Order: sequence, then C-alpha cells, then structure tokens
Amino acid sequence: MGEYKIFFKESVEKDFRSIPKKDLKKILLRIETLAKDPRPPGHEKLSGQEKYRIRQGTYRIIYSIQDQELLVWVVKVGHRKDVYR
Repeated sequence: MGEYKIFFKESVEKDFRSIPKKDLKKILLRIETLAKDPRPPGHEKLSGQEKYRIRQGTYRIIYSIQDQELLVWVVKVGHRKDVYR
C-alpha cells in the first residue's frame, strides 16, 4: 500500500488560528503520521458519518479517508469541547 496524500478543507486554516503554536506543532506532526497510517491505534469512526477522529492532547482532528485514491481530507481541528458542534 502506498502513502496517502493529505489535504485540508479550507476552513481548517481558520481552525488553526485559534490554537496556540506549541499545540499546533504537535497537531501538524500528528496529521503527518496519517499519510503512512490513516487508521492509527486510538482512531475512532464517528457514528453516522464516514469520518474518523484522532486525539492530540485536548484537541481532536476530524478527517475522512478515500482508500481508492489514497487521500486523507482533514475536515476540522479543534478543542474537544467545540469540535463536534
């Protein structure tokens, strides 16, 4: 299996603005790991959707996977209390 390409929904840039730089670095590193394994240990499928989430500290990364095209789309990034709204 090849490596997945990672794409970001345009609204994710806005999500990043509200995250402190030290946390943002860790989040971006965590997102990079999805290229090699889009279903890492600890990932969860969101109920009723074709999306997944992984945790990075108190933040959540919501993403979808297209296995046929080897794509990962990061849909939303945010604090755990806000990200599911």
